[in-house]
Amino acid sequence: MKENITPYKHSVTVKERRLLNKHNSFLVWFTGLSGSGKSTISNIVEQELSKQGIRTYLLDGDNVRNGINCNLTFSHEDRTENIRRVSEISKLMIDAGILVVGAFVSPYEEDRENIKKIVGEDNFIEVFVNTSLEECERRDVKGLYKKAREGEIKNFTGISAPYENPINPDIEIKTENETIYGAAKRIIEFIKPKLKLQNE
Repeated sequence: MKENITPYKHSVTVKERRLLNKHNSFLVWFTGLSGSGKSTISNIVEQELSKQGIRTYLLDGDNVRNGINCNLTFSHEDRTENIRRVSEISKLMIDAGILVVGAFVSPYEEDRENIKKIVGEDNFIEVFVNTSLEECERRDVKGLYKKAREGEIKNFTGISAPYENPINPDIEIKTENETIYGAAKRIIEFIKPKLKLQNE
């Protein structure tokens, strides 16, 4: 099949789209256990960047699984496919000149390394929302940990499936030691230099 596919070369380049938007485009990837605070912090980050005139789009795990990835389970293989598809979507959005924010448990180091390969190392910032399992379970915002402990949910990260901590994340957030707004501010300060176009 692949031998019959020829990628179409667009007349409008990613550089031109970035110039039009007046900022660089890349992926800020939030990883961490369910209930760690990924969605909350990434949402604040997107809101603040949007206020500053940055064109953004937030991809969140639950939202994506309700649509494009609704046919995937939580098996190891399907988790890998889930992240691969999201990475390809992110790559297209980066090409469109948009700053992409992704919030996904993404428990496997190999999958996160694959994201980097797909979007390009220069287009990838990894944010590890490092909240302990005990704290995530105490919060249990969606009641998922309780169901997992009772055996109602199989392959649940942190309970019946592993989470592999990032080896060398760009940013590490410890929600038990800092506020969500403090964390969001720190992330924005980190990515600000990267938003500037090279010819500025």
